[in-house]
Amino acid sequence: MPSRPDPGADPVVLVRVAEVLGSAPREAGAAMLVGPDDGEGTIGGGALEWRAQAIAREMLATGEASRRVTLPLGPALGQCCGGQVTLAFTLTTREAGRAALDEAVGDLPLVALYGAGHVGRAVARILGELPCRLLWFDPRPGMFPAGLPARVRTRRLDMPEAAVAAVPGDAFHLVMTHSHPLDLALTEAVLRRGDFAWLGLIGSRTKRARFARRLRAAGIGEDLLARLVCPIGVSGIRGKRPAVIAVAVAAQLLLAFEAWAVRHRLRQPEVAG
Repeated sequence: MPSRPDPGADPVVLVRVAEVLGSAPREAGAAMLVGPDDGEGTIGGGALEWRAQAIAREMLATGEASRRVTLPLGPALGQCCGGQVTLAFTLTTREAGRAALDEAVGDLPLVALYGAGHVGRAVARILGELPCRLLWFDPRPGMFPAGLPARVRTRRLDMPEAAVAAVPGDAFHLVMTHSHPLDLALTEAVLRRGDFAWLGLIGSRTKRARFARRLRAAGIGEDLLARLVCPIGVSGIRGKRPAVIAVAVAAQLLLAFEAWAVRHRLRQPEVAG
């Protein structure tokens, strides 16, 4: 039986989606923390999350160590998803709960973002709210804003090859630094690795053509060059404001994440409200 946390250790309840049958707001593995007056993370919002918060706060009041609850979303909660969700509740400390939240996102796709200029910051703000992890690089001091989401990690970019080598395989790389020579060096480093899930480069078709010529001269083959996405962003969106570019790129990445999930047999259940 799980042990109760020290009452003086800021107790919270970790709520996990343990099982899903049919359509549900979130997938199995989604998690949130519930404190007496606050919370972190989400299991999908709506009546399901409201009921989970009520159960968790009841456990905080009574000191109950664990509970498992199965809820049919339609009959029990009036949600039109129509599925059934089993929630696992565990009384724990805030520190341990946050560690568990970090672990819960371990299977999410990883995006390596190079560049913290206006567009990079706009992209990072959106990606911080999406189902992915973000590893964010920039060579300049003081470029990263404060208060980043838990799934965002920042790194100083010194040598392009070293930065790219620090990223695990099968990641999504997005190159948009303040420097075209740095963009080229990063793009070449990612292409030479070859084990990337996706590679996007900010710029025009002219920039892509110029980079492609230099990359061919450096020995990069046509099969790898064909995987370079430039310009980036879903088609049909022509605005150049940082926020507009960020939305277009985030939508493109979401489509790429879906294909990645299929390849890794991680397709999530249908999302419905």
